[in-house]
Amino acid sequence: MDKITVIIATHKKYQMPTDKLYLPVHVGAEGKDSLGYQKDNEGKNISKKNPFFCELTGLYWAWKNLKSDYIGLVHYRRHLTISKNPGKTAEEKFKNVLTLKQVKELLKDNDIILPNKRKYYIENLYDHYKHTMYIEPLDETRNIIEEKCPEYLNEFDKLHKRTSAHMFNMFIMKKEILDDYSKWLFDILFELEKRMKDKEYDQFHSRFYGRVSELLLDVYINTNNLKYTEVKFMDMENINWWKKGTSFLKAKFLGKKYEKSF
Repeated sequence: MDKITVIIATHKKYQMPTDKLYLPVHVGAEGKDSLGYQKDNEGKNISKKNPFFCELTGLYWAWKNLKSDYIGLVHYRRHLTISKNPGKTAEEKFKNVLTLKQVKELLKDNDIILPNKRKYYIENLYDHYKHTMYIEPLDETRNIIEEKCPEYLNEFDKLHKRTSAHMFNMFIMKKEILDDYSKWLFDILFELEKRMKDKEYDQFHSRFYGRVSELLLDVYINTNNLKYTEVKFMDMENINWWKKGTSFLKAKFLGKKYEKSF
């Protein structure tokens, strides 16, 4: 039977699913007190980059150190589910988190499991990024792709047209696909890191590597015509949609960039 491991990226103690599918991973563990979870600073790792690479330090650790046949990534406050009505409270939602049995069934006919696409009704993906974040890292990413792997450029340029994407860096995929994807992704991001070293952003906007990678996932999947299935994603904590919507309108019409996550 294939071994499937889904890491849960977390930087603090939090309620975790009890299903043996999951492995909580303390991202950014380098120099921090132990949380009692697997640390991302063991084995081959980039734990020190966590303030900038976010959950990707967990992905890098899983890529380099796990021996599972399938590997996935979710977040301590965001999980996957097949339930049509997973509930409103965290207690209800945790009862409906995707299980090992469900994952095995979904992977019978698919190589990848993804969260449903997030839709941006007002503008395309590129414009949304430009209005809410600083666009230079994304533009430089295009330059890198044009130089290193131009076969992905056509799909990257669709960011100017597409209004939906598989966001949040959440997925479960075959290890051989994860190997190829991670090699491609981190090759781009490490080059981006070299080119952006003189750019100074505040702590929030310095985390652009994680945000750029969210947009690169579909670029990779679509270019390689990979077969996937989608399931629901659920936020384990309530989101202030009024505040988020107001911040978006200020970004789009007043040029005020986001200042924090929602």
